[in-house]
Amino acid sequence: MKKWMMWGTIFMLVVGLIGLASAQGRCVQVGGTLVHGSAGDAYRLDPADVTDGISVSMTDNIFEGLVRYKPGTSEVEPALAESWEISPDGLSFTFHLRKGVKFHDGTDFNADAVVYSLKRQFDPDHPFFKNGEWAYWQWMFTDVKDVVKVDDYTVKIILSQPNATIMTSLAMFTASIVSPAACEKYGADFFKNPVGTGPFKFVEWVKDDHLTLEVNLDYWGGRAYVDKLIFRVIPDPSVRLIELEKGSIDSMEYPTADDLERIKNNPNLYILEAPGLNVGYLAMNMGEDTPGFEKPFGDVRVRKAIAHAINKPEIVEYLYQGTALLAKNPIPPIMWGYNDAIEDYEYNPEKAIELLKEAGYPNGFETTFWVMPVSRPYMFDPPKIAEAIQADLEAVGIKANIYSVEWGTYLQETEAGKHPMCMLGWTGDNGDPDNFIYVLLDKDAAIVGSAGNVAFYRNDELHDILIKAQRTYDIAERTALYEKAQEIIHADVPWVPIAHAKVFMVFKKNVRGFVMYPTERKFFNTVSIEQE
Repeated sequence: MKKWMMWGTIFMLVVGLIGLASAQGRCVQVGGTLVHGSAGDAYRLDPADVTDGISVSMTDNIFEGLVRYKPGTSEVEPALAESWEISPDGLSFTFHLRKGVKFHDGTDFNADAVVYSLKRQFDPDHPFFKNGEWAYWQWMFTDVKDVVKVDDYTVKIILSQPNATIMTSLAMFTASIVSPAACEKYGADFFKNPVGTGPFKFVEWVKDDHLTLEVNLDYWGGRAYVDKLIFRVIPDPSVRLIELEKGSIDSMEYPTADDLERIKNNPNLYILEAPGLNVGYLAMNMGEDTPGFEKPFGDVRVRKAIAHAINKPEIVEYLYQGTALLAKNPIPPIMWGYNDAIEDYEYNPEKAIELLKEAGYPNGFETTFWVMPVSRPYMFDPPKIAEAIQADLEAVGIKANIYSVEWGTYLQETEAGKHPMCMLGWTGDNGDPDNFIYVLLDKDAAIVGSAGNVAFYRNDELHDILIKAQRTYDIAERTALYEKAQEIIHADVPWVPIAHAKVFMVFKKNVRGFVMYPTERKFFNTVSIEQE
């Protein structure tokens, strides 16, 4: 009897320890299913072959890289690499890998996997190279000359020239390590069957409906608190909120400004918010080699007219409702290198009409305005903002016919330059101005078919400045160069920057542990569902 009681007590203690764990000073419940309301679906589930935040949010929970950002920051810390050394000339980075890590398919993580994962993105002779577009590699990693295996758990990344952004860039999703065995097994369909080393494993992807992941019990960093993570695709932000209020989902992203007060007054919900490292913009296609180019947008006077025609202060005040800052530059004011001396193009319809006349369009012109179909951190309600812009343009004689298409197709076709002008935006990946200005506005990124620069704006002076900024590690020199870059961009008007929005996440009151990142990354392994 006493023996049975002793073992019973031990059993209860073990169950208690399994059910509860300590995280960030709090007791958390282990188990359950977390359903997150996503504004859209992933384009692909291969982290190296995506450019949109929705795909990144999903793949971030499956994959990881050699390094990662410390929680809530853009500071680099070890991940699959335990340590590293940088050569004195800044051209060689040697990484010492974590041992004993397994991919979700049971194969070993090692130096061969690192070499495979990175070289598939830039080596045309690599067997997997043909299966992706690798746009981000072209934007951020072209200085990588080679990736070399030193031994089973040591890898060397060799640059062709110094690059001040390389370490922070290696913490991005693009540099995630994938299972070579899974890549060989699935080939071109790997993006539908993702296999990484992260805290969650892939289970099922039903396009435009949901993505299901399950906990990786063998994760080297300790198991995630929930057993299952489901991303449920709900494009309409109002519907997302209704589903959260009903309890059919546990969290949601990108609530509209109209709904914030309603959320705050609901005792069953709470909001997390942070300054946005982002920009929402209207891009005008300047690329004569693109299928969507229209002659008016090749004239700087027309682009300036559009900048003067759009009532940005009204959009920020009444549509963003105080949740955003008015944008005048391509980088947000919370980022180093921001040029606050630049004076924005003021709202002035009369000036817009005058400029259109000077450019040879006294009666305006007709065009097509491409508009995002999903909520994004930099634009909670793109259709409503687009309608306001459309009305402003109509007032100066420009008839802008709104066109929208499914998110994945929208990204693919704007990268191919099929739009005359389009609405898009960006959230910084690594906390560096290069990740905004070079990726979004340099001529190197104006590649038809994989463009980050969807204005297809090409300025040689700007390019020289941005390359020089990449090559120096001197922060003061880099700051001066980026300030000059913003002056050039402002004068040429490839964009009308609209807003830098705060970012919000909404949760049921019993969901705890989510950490907001300035780069808008979403990691759910720290999240738990407490007993109500």
